[in-house]
Amino acid sequence: MKSLKNQTVLGLLATAVSAVLLAPIATASSHREAPFITQHPKVDAADFYMFRSYETGREGYVTLIANYVPLQDAGGGPNYFAMDPSAVYEIHIDNNGDAVEDLTFQFDFNNTLGNAGAGLALSIDGVDVAVPLANIGQFGNGDNSGVQNVIQNYTLNVIQGDRRSGTSTTVGTYEKPMDNIGAKSFPDYNGYVASISNSVGAFNDATASVCPAGAQDIRVFAGQRRESFAVNLGEIFDLVNLDPTAATNSQSNDLLNKNITTLAVEVPIACLTNSGAVDVIAAWTTASLPQVRVLDPTPSATSAEVTAGPMVQVSRLGMPLVNEVVIGLPDKDRFNSSEPKDDAQFATYVTNPSLPVLLNVLFGVTPPSNAGRADLVAAFLTGIDGVNKTAAVAEMQRLNVTIAAAAKGAQNNLGVIGGDNAGFPNGRRPGDDVVDIELRVAMGILCHALPGVFCDAVDAASGTINYTDGAVQDDSQFDAVFPYLTTPVAGSPN
Repeated sequence: MKSLKNQTVLGLLATAVSAVLLAPIATASSHREAPFITQHPKVDAADFYMFRSYETGREGYVTLIANYVPLQDAGGGPNYFAMDPSAVYEIHIDNNGDAVEDLTFQFDFNNTLGNAGAGLALSIDGVDVAVPLANIGQFGNGDNSGVQNVIQNYTLNVIQGDRRSGTSTTVGTYEKPMDNIGAKSFPDYNGYVASISNSVGAFNDATASVCPAGAQDIRVFAGQRRESFAVNLGEIFDLVNLDPTAATNSQSNDLLNKNITTLAVEVPIACLTNSGAVDVIAAWTTASLPQVRVLDPTPSATSAEVTAGPMVQVSRLGMPLVNEVVIGLPDKDRFNSSEPKDDAQFATYVTNPSLPVLLNVLFGVTPPSNAGRADLVAAFLTGIDGVNKTAAVAEMQRLNVTIAAAAKGAQNNLGVIGGDNAGFPNGRRPGDDVVDIELRVAMGILCHALPGVFCDAVDAASGTINYTDGAVQDDSQFDAVFPYLTTPVAGSPN
């Protein structure tokens, strides 16, 4: 006989399922730029990167990095920033130009407590009392079962075809490192991360059915990293409360001392390009939640809800800053529950952008007036001819894998508009200053640089202005090896 708890929860669940079947599904969004996602930070996509690996000896690989749970304060204890075990986090690859996923890398997380799920306890006056903290001692570079009270593992699946109905291959299950609580808990945080088996590892046998022969070596990492995005956040969204032509200043980066949770895979080029059949691949990241979520009135240690139904996409991110500054407020949630193949419904936001008009109102700089903004369509929806153009008209990040990577120290942080075709918008590297790039593209730099191709140079005087948000972003801020993003800020430095 079921307990009263289960009867109550199952009854509520049945009622909720019936309501969902009788009413339209509520949709959701991605990285804090849309109303719904602010309520669900664990599935909030912050940044997405795709680039030819520039680690020495890994030139034949592409690195894909999806960041989630933005604006993490380093001292955010005692529970820190575990991922949502009811969600799936996915990176999708389109390798035939139809804006539909052909290959998906799926991260699925699971939470448990120490002491075989019972939680670590201390004996106090002969009574075992469960502790309230995530750890009760220092972490070493080996077995930490005696001090680690919160354990999160993840399974990496590779799916061929449709993300829900395609063929899924499990690569393996691995441990996610604990967040960087502080120097006392982690005397050697980097050594601890490196010691966790398969936090970065090679997987050949499991991917033999997915990748062609000789292209089966996949590396994976999931864990906390230092925030990789640089932006003068407060001032930009306060009606651009700064001089957009001023010199950069690293102290104006409002994310400088924040952390992020990184999901990264490094994959041989031939595995992503359908055995080399294409030169340009496209990609985006999503997070999805079960359609029905019912609060459990008597929650367990690792779950406070009961879930059911199909997975519903609540977060989507391809090109950076699209939903923040391109998509109109009424469509932000809908955009991020949609798929690239359906992006024609949002085309007006690109062909008739509001950001240049707002900048004109604020600073009196006349933006390009060419009808249809072919320059923005190329940058955001099709790729640039001769660089990374594909047949699909859809918002995705595109990468021409035949363009060689630029080494750390040799990258131009303005990417293509800076003369470096290995950078944004041909994919995106951590050191690409996408805020400055997108401000300049929005105001017509492509019209100025390529007169007559997209629009008239005379109509693009604003394209000569070096717009900037003031925050420094370049390759010197990142590592030269996978996963490239750096050690997270510690909760206490010493």
